[in-house]
Amino acid sequence: MIALTNLRVEQMERPIGLWTRHPRFSWWIDAGEETGLIQTAYELEIEHAGGAAWRTGRIESRDSVLVAVEGFSARSATAYRWRVRCWMNAATEPTAWAESSFETSLLDAEDWRARWIEPRQLPVRPDGAATFAELFSLRIDTPPEERLLPTPYLRQRFRVEEQPVRARLYATAHGIYHAEINGAPVSDEIFAPGVESYDIHLSFQTFDVTDRLAVGENVLGVVLSDGWYAGRVGILGSSRGYGETLQALWQLEVEYPGDRRETITSDGTVVSSTDGPIRYADLAVGELYDARIAWDGWSTPDFDDTAWEPVAVVHAEQSLLPFVGEPVRRVVEVPAERIVRTPAGERVVDFGQVIAGRVRFRVRGERGSVVRLEHSEVLDQHGDFFANIVGPNKDQTDVYILRGDPEGETWEPAFTFHGFRYVRIQGFPGDANPEDFTAVVTASDLPVIGHLETSDARLNRLHENVRWSQRANFLSIPTDCPQRERYGWTGDLQVFAETAATNMSVGPFLTRWLRIIRDDQLPDGQIMNISPSPPQLDHLLDGPPPSYDDAIMLLASSAGWGDVIALAPLVLFEHFGDRRVLAENYPAMVAWTQYQIESARSGVPPRLREASLTPAERERQRALWNNQPNFGDWLAPSTLRGPDASQMNAPRRTGEVIGSLYHGHLLDAMARIADILDRPDDRDRYAARARAARTAFAEEYIDADGVIPGGLQGPYVVALAFDFVPERKKDAVVARLIELIHEAEDHLDTGFLSVAFLLDALWENGHRDLAYTLLLQDTAPSWLYQVDRGATTMWEGWEAITPDGTVTDLSFNHYAFGCVDDWLYRRLGGLQLESPGYRESRVAPDVEGPLTGAAAHIDTPYGRLASRWSRRADGHVEMEVVVPANTTTTIELPDGARNIDVHGAAAGPASGGRIRSGSGVVTVAYDLTTVTRDPGKEAGSALTAPR
Repeated sequence: MIALTNLRVEQMERPIGLWTRHPRFSWWIDAGEETGLIQTAYELEIEHAGGAAWRTGRIESRDSVLVAVEGFSARSATAYRWRVRCWMNAATEPTAWAESSFETSLLDAEDWRARWIEPRQLPVRPDGAATFAELFSLRIDTPPEERLLPTPYLRQRFRVEEQPVRARLYATAHGIYHAEINGAPVSDEIFAPGVESYDIHLSFQTFDVTDRLAVGENVLGVVLSDGWYAGRVGILGSSRGYGETLQALWQLEVEYPGDRRETITSDGTVVSSTDGPIRYADLAVGELYDARIAWDGWSTPDFDDTAWEPVAVVHAEQSLLPFVGEPVRRVVEVPAERIVRTPAGERVVDFGQVIAGRVRFRVRGERGSVVRLEHSEVLDQHGDFFANIVGPNKDQTDVYILRGDPEGETWEPAFTFHGFRYVRIQGFPGDANPEDFTAVVTASDLPVIGHLETSDARLNRLHENVRWSQRANFLSIPTDCPQRERYGWTGDLQVFAETAATNMSVGPFLTRWLRIIRDDQLPDGQIMNISPSPPQLDHLLDGPPPSYDDAIMLLASSAGWGDVIALAPLVLFEHFGDRRVLAENYPAMVAWTQYQIESARSGVPPRLREASLTPAERERQRALWNNQPNFGDWLAPSTLRGPDASQMNAPRRTGEVIGSLYHGHLLDAMARIADILDRPDDRDRYAARARAARTAFAEEYIDADGVIPGGLQGPYVVALAFDFVPERKKDAVVARLIELIHEAEDHLDTGFLSVAFLLDALWENGHRDLAYTLLLQDTAPSWLYQVDRGATTMWEGWEAITPDGTVTDLSFNHYAFGCVDDWLYRRLGGLQLESPGYRESRVAPDVEGPLTGAAAHIDTPYGRLASRWSRRADGHVEMEVVVPANTTTTIELPDGARNIDVHGAAAGPASGGRIRSGSGVVTVAYDLTTVTRDPGKEAGSALTAPR
């Protein structure tokens, strides 16, 4: 029986704090045993408590993803029910109605009646490095308990005269907050309100607290912590990024029977104290909890607050927005694997997996005993605890003072998280057992929608490493690492966006971050390299350095980094069918693109500033964005070796080339986006400049022998991937790339902006075996080198552990180089996107290479698309493909396929090696005439045959 399932509003299931008046609706079609289903029409109805709000009637349309209801505008703070039914193919009867709900948040500024309140507190002290120049010279010898301040606790008493039918708490803070009512948390969300550019906008949360309220006296309790607002975050470890005092704002809306309403707001009736058990809490430094302070039940009516002090009502110029997307939660728990005694004699807990989060532990001991937990991602080459994150305020240390409960006590920090696998424990009473320790993973609670498995266990581990790094760094915003910086580096996400959108449902999450990027955009159109960009980084805005020899870290924007404003929305459109995200960001895209165009027209690179250029040469330069310094192909391995090793060399070697290539790539993207948004004049303008950039690049940077300046693989890879190599020069360019790879002894030498395209550049230009050689390479630098050395996440540097075993002080949890995961899905699992949202897909796994099997699935906006294949030693291949309803796919077979046998939902047998299929399950079996393998590298054993 056909049914509609997985009903979503703005890609969320039953949201109660919806942020828009114009929601869009999505559904899956569960086809049951039916095949080849295509929706031909739908009908959608929306109702609220007052009666019907909107009925579409029958709409002749195939659309079932992010469907807008023309003319419908939701009211603020209103609960809605909605239902949908569809007609399929030639059927005259619709499906049964499927129902769901959503609820809007406060959508108008005038909805707010609450006042900002400020508890009595000392201002957060200035701390950390002021500039990059003093980053590594600064020493902080004062212990955290002498520098950091206790967290403010706030209480508000109020009465409820009868049991409410509905109650919603809207809350936010300058800092991060935890809210309770009558001793129970209002939700499982943590680190609210999340990372923001607080000086521009601030998100607030919506909580359903109906069941938390009791007839009679109630108490709303809130704890504040420095968080991203005032805490010591970022590579500088500096405090007071946006402010020095913590403040809170909340509004509790209570509805009673008979449509009677009451509003309780933050105001002067709130009292506060800093005498609670959390003596300090910082996202990076850590948390100190003194359990001797007996504040159990501090947010209940019976708690004695007579010594607490009134708060001040203050005025704060703050623009409030409903929070968009999934909140940060405790998403996974990882039990300790073992407790080791290191050669240095220390006790270290090993959780077996690098994560972002914190530790919950059980302990029994004397009152006043002090337990310290120090966190790190790696042990050193001798097996000792090694603090791999350096710089001011990177302590990553939590402290717990026991109350002395004879039954034992359990604690987990509330306002901090760390990047770690290993925890050094000091002061732990008696024996420490693994079962006493649990690592709690903290992350934005994004649905996992993709999975991949192959016949090579090393590639499976690589895939898992990518997902673990994505989970660790997708915490409120996409960050570079969860320990040293936690910055929203735009370049990291730009290169990783395809993989991110394949592994997890990132639509609302990235939509919110893109809004923050727009908030930070400079008046001249520049997109910041880091977003949010706190005022402490304002020294980056003094302008670009005058030459490529200046410190590269002084750049405010860079080629390939700022391009995220266009490339990430395009990925969200392609993967999730979201056209609105393109429109929302289009003005910012245009401004960034125009900044590049004007910059290119007005200058030349440093090497040509004194040159006498012909009119033709000067015109060529105007088509190339090569006169602004940029990060180049960041972290290309060869730039980190030799007597002059420094990543700062990469921009000077590749900056002109990378800037010109990414400028052209951005123009291509803008032409496509303009076309999608029905802006033909913009489309033609960007397309024309892209053509000019290609012509100019080939003339300026590709010589007759196919040589591109810089001596690195990256520019060749990017030039090929972006189609910047004329056909007449392509063979020479490809040949030179192959030479560079062989000169590197068949290793990659690609950095941030090129590695995502490396394997495809080889694949599409006739060098599939070499692509596999690089993928399966197990010596440094390579992906499997990390795996073979026990990596459980992606590393910041290809050789974060050097071949001689030396452990470096790099991050062991950076997702950027995990962009290879997208290639694994497409080439090994065979799942390829052909139209937005996978309405049209292609399934084309490489069954002739060194693998003997693979399985992959992606929960697309239409349903699960899946493939599974295996190959026997005699060349017999069996494949199963699952196609979601309302979509079609093309299954591509290799040229050598014979004895083809097709069953299931396919429209017919293979024609020209292609099988067209509608929805359902397709099984295909065939024999290969030849099997191509990378010599000496049979990658694992076959998966089980398709089920």
